[in-house]
Amino acid sequence: MSIRKAIWGEQLEAIEQNLSEVDPDLYGYIRDFAYEEVLAREGLDLKTRELLAITSLIALGSPKELATHLEGALRNGATEQEIRETIIQSALFVGFPNALGAMKMLHATLRKRHADER
Repeated sequence: MSIRKAIWGEQLEAIEQNLSEVDPDLYGYIRDFAYEEVLAREGLDLKTRELLAITSLIALGSPKELATHLEGALRNGATEQEIRETIIQSALFVGFPNALGAMKMLHATLRKRHADER
C-alpha cells in the first residue's frame, strides 16, 4: 500500500485531484518525494511520523493539512490520547493558541468520525 493511501485513506482520490489542480508539478514532488520517499523511509513508523507532522503543522498554522494528518495519525494507529498529548506537548514550543486551535480541530475530526460510524 502506498504511504499516501495509508495516510489519506478514502480521501486519496479527492486529495490527489485537488493537489493536481493546484499544480501538477508541485503535486508530483509532494507525491514522489514527500510521501513515497521521505515518509516511506525506515527508522520511524508511520504513526510516529504522523504525530511529528501534527506538531509541525500546528507550528506552521496549516489547518487544512493538519486535519489531513490528524486523520492519518488515527488511521495509522495513534490513539486519541496520543494525539492529545502531542498537541499539549506542542503548546510548550509553538504556543497555546496554536495548540488550542489544533485541539479544536481534533474534536471536530473525532465528531465527524463518530458520525460517520453511525
